[in-house]
Parts: sequence; structure tokens; C-alpha cells
Amino acid sequence: MNFSHRHKHKIDCFCAPIVLAPRLFLSYPIFNREIVLHFLLLTGEFMPRELIADRPGHTTLREYDEEPLKRDQVRAKSLFSAVKHGTEFRGFQANTLDASDIFSWEWRMHLRGQKQKDAFPKRLGNMYVADVTDVGQDVSNIRVGERIFGHGPVRETHTLSEDRVEKSPDGVSWQALMATDPAGVALGGVRDANIRIGDRVAVFGLGAIGLMTVQLARIAGARWVAAIDPIEKRCLISEAYGADLVLDPREADVGLVIKQATAKLGVDVSMETSGSSAAMTDALRSTRYQGTVVSTAYYNAPMQNLHLTGEWHRNRIRIISVRSDSEPWLDYGWDKKRGNKEAYDLLVDGRLNAEGLIDPIVPFNRVAEAYIQMNEHPDTGIKLGVDHSL
Repeated sequence: MNFSHRHKHKIDCFCAPIVLAPRLFLSYPIFNREIVLHFLLLTGEFMPRELIADRPGHTTLREYDEEPLKRDQVRAKSLFSAVKHGTEFRGFQANTLDASDIFSWEWRMHLRGQKQKDAFPKRLGNMYVADVTDVGQDVSNIRVGERIFGHGPVRETHTLSEDRVEKSPDGVSWQALMATDPAGVALGGVRDANIRIGDRVAVFGLGAIGLMTVQLARIAGARWVAAIDPIEKRCLISEAYGADLVLDPREADVGLVIKQATAKLGVDVSMETSGSSAAMTDALRSTRYQGTVVSTAYYNAPMQNLHLTGEWHRNRIRIISVRSDSEPWLDYGWDKKRGNKEAYDLLVDGRLNAEGLIDPIVPFNRVAEAYIQMNEHPDTGIKLGVDHSL
């Protein structure tokens, strides 16, 4: 488009203050944030930012440079993002054996005294939804304006090769797309638990994985599902997701209440998703003779509340450790890719509910503080989300 000198002067006069103070203009509601941001990205006058941990326990927003787009790449502007609490918070705090005694995949054990190197700064975040703003000249199946989603850190833009792009399906909420990761973890646990038609199941820990587990246990055939967590808002959501009995372990003897509710038998399967030693003890107390306890958790804190006494010693309980990233899975033909695809399909089909799962939802400018808040006070939410339009 050709502009006269007079029109170009008007445009320069309008754009100059935006270029000089871009984030100030983004903060004013009278300016269309999406238009201003897109203009600044195109002109190269705007440095996008990403959420990082610059040292253990501390977050900040860091500016980064966008590399020139390659022929096979797609670039997108973030709309929504979410973090992964358990796994991410361990790395963020850097206070586990993974930091002090690195885990060797060759030996499949922690190597004592060998500390993790160069862990910081590190990007934070788990999944995103974004609108495509640019495509390389060899990209054939993705167009500018299409919506995509995937695994990635909390940042304002994403650049990736076309073969890694997943298009967002029409009519599916961004919250549901953000739930595909915890749903995949939960699905692996439910499969390894071998939950069958008519089983009674107890789910300990109602974070994102636990809340997906409540629903997946029912889909797998469970007749009755108990949900246990000390955080009220999580308990309320588990009721909406179909839990038959909801318990606060601070107020109830969980094992006794579950035995009373099951004619002294106990549940066939306990799913421990919290990483709490007290919850593992309650799971052992709640499970029937020769029943199964399945854990999807990493136990970082000292296990001072774990009691391997009568319930463990006399009831011949089987314990299974589950990690969806650890392959191969127990069942031939199943792996992480297939498990994640099944979890995604259940969410898209509406058989898994993610309403209320992403909580709290904060603006991108506040995510650094919100991340620390969720780490220090997990009772304030379930799964931290970011709305980049706020």
C-alpha cells in the first residue's frame, strides 16, 4: 500500500508514542490491545516476554528475541496458558533429590552427591492456546488466523515447526485443552489400576490430576467413587464431577469412614495423586484386603506420616507406581502418545469435564506473582491459568 507523505506523517505521529512506550499503551483500555501488540510485533519494536525462574523460588518476566521465521515454521501469539503444579514446582523450588542427587536414566537411580548443573534460569509453564500470526513459505496446512494449542512455556509468542502444530478443534473451551496434560497422566494411572465394572475407588488429592482421575475412574466402570482433599473448592468441584463421597482428611478418619460406607470391606482401588505421606497412609487404611493402591505422585517431603503398620502388613495390599512419561506402559500397544490422544478425545467429546479446573486465571502481567502465590499457598486454587488478553 502506498501512502502520501502527508498520510505517512500522520501514521508516524500516531505510532511514535506507541513505539516509545509500548507497555504503557497496552495498559490503557481505550487502545485495542490485540491491534497494538500485533503492530509492535510486526515492527520489531516490542520485545515479547516469558515466565522464568531466575533462581530457586523466584519468578520474573524476561524479554526474549524472536529468531527469523524458518521456512517450515509457524509463529503464534498466545491467548491462554497454564502451568503444571507438581512437576514444575519441584523444579522451581530446586529442593528435591533431582537437584541435590541427579537422577541417572542410565542407572535409573539417584546418584548421591551429584548436583544438578545450570538449572537456572528455566522457563515455566505447561500448555498454551495461541493464534497463528505468521507462517514460513513451506508451511502448507496451517494458515494465519488459525488457532493452535500444545505443550510449551508461559510466553507471549510461540514458534515451532509445522509438524509439531496441533489445531484447536471448534467448540472446545481453552480450559478443556489445558486439561489434556493432567488428563493424560490420570488416564495412565487408571489404566494401570485396572479399574473394572463395579469397583469402588477412592481418589486422594484433588488437584488437576486427581479431579481428572475422579471422572476417569467412573468412565472405566467404577460403581462408587470417594474423593479426599483438605481444600474446600477442590472438594466442591469433585462433587460436580461425580464423586459419591467427599471427605476432608482434617475432619474425618478417612479410612474408617470409607470402611463404614463399604460394609467394612474398603475400596478395591485407591488412587494417590497428592504426594502426601499422610494421604498414602489413609489410602492404605481405606483399601480392602488384597486391594490396590496406585500412586501417580513424587514424594518430596519427609515421609513422617507414612505408617507401614497393620493395614500394610496384614492386608497384602499391592502398590503400583505410575508415571505416564515412563515408557513402555504396562499394556502392550499403549504409550504416552496414545494415552494423551485418548484423554484429548474424551475432553473433546465432552465425556471429561474441565469446567472450574483452571483456577485462578490471571493476566500475563501478574503471572510471576501468582506463580509464587500458588506455590506457597496451594489452597488458593487448582491449576494456575493465564489469560493473555487481560
